[in-house]
Amino acid sequence: MERHIVPGIVSDQALSLLSANDTVQQAVEIMTTRKIGAVLIVNDDGSLAGIFTERDVVARVVHQGKDSAATTLGEVMTPDPESVRPEDKALTALEKMSRRGFRHLPVIAEDGSIAGIVSIRDLYSAVLQELEEDVRQRDQLIFDTGYGSG
Repeated sequence: MERHIVPGIVSDQALSLLSANDTVQQAVEIMTTRKIGAVLIVNDDGSLAGIFTERDVVARVVHQGKDSAATTLGEVMTPDPESVRPEDKALTALEKMSRRGFRHLPVIAEDGSIAGIVSIRDLYSAVLQELEEDVRQRDQLIFDTGYGSG
């Protein structure tokens, strides 16, 4: 039985939401303090505008010699990022991330609201739990049907 992304993975998440006018320095402070690898950038209406990740810090700020205190997130974020839905399976999201080389994906509800964000680490853990549960169920079936006894 595959587990849905929400609420299984993103339940009780305290999202870090910033605006495109906030600075890279503000985002980095939040990411460092909360020990997270990405923040979501929202429009005035609360809808998703973009994502800003550790990779963006390296490639779009440090590598280009930009001043993190003067650079806005709107200048360096990934706009309109790909996302997953709450009803998507962990394995589906993991496959999408693997194909596209992402480490984080926003989770967007059907009404367009932000439900959370998943990391590749979250998804690997969820998929591992799913596989372990499948093995336990198989072993129990074998035991219950008597095929496991000598």
